[in-house]
Amino acid sequence: MPDTSVAGAVRPLSILIVDDSAMMRAMIKRVAGLADVPIGAVYEAANGAEAIQVLETQTIHALFTDINMPVMTGTELLREIERRGQWPDLVRVIISTDGSAARREEVSDLHVKCYVEKPFRPEVMRDVLTDLTAAGQ
Repeated sequence: MPDTSVAGAVRPLSILIVDDSAMMRAMIKRVAGLADVPIGAVYEAANGAEAIQVLETQTIHALFTDINMPVMTGTELLREIERRGQWPDLVRVIISTDGSAARREEVSDLHVKCYVEKPFRPEVMRDVLTDLTAAGQ
């Protein structure tokens, strides 16, 4: 986790939300904004390929990705991030309807911080963001 504290103050988290559903991206963004956590820039991508483009051009602290998407799935995205090794401090969170043991095992070696199953209550996202911020202090 990147150091999010600066002389006792908490630096806002820049997050990237990756989901092929614009409605789901908007909901995650809204819930993140309502969490009592300093959020900086919020970037969005509709698939893993778009997410890689954002990661290559922006400083991102936390990645929230769906698994099932066209073009490049969330698992393929996480594997590409791992393969490149350019973002070792990137916090990776999966938000997916598929929370099966097999799916979780598939990503177990990809440094996923947590796995949130859809549908989720807003409090769950708030707790995840709070944990991410607290870990950086």
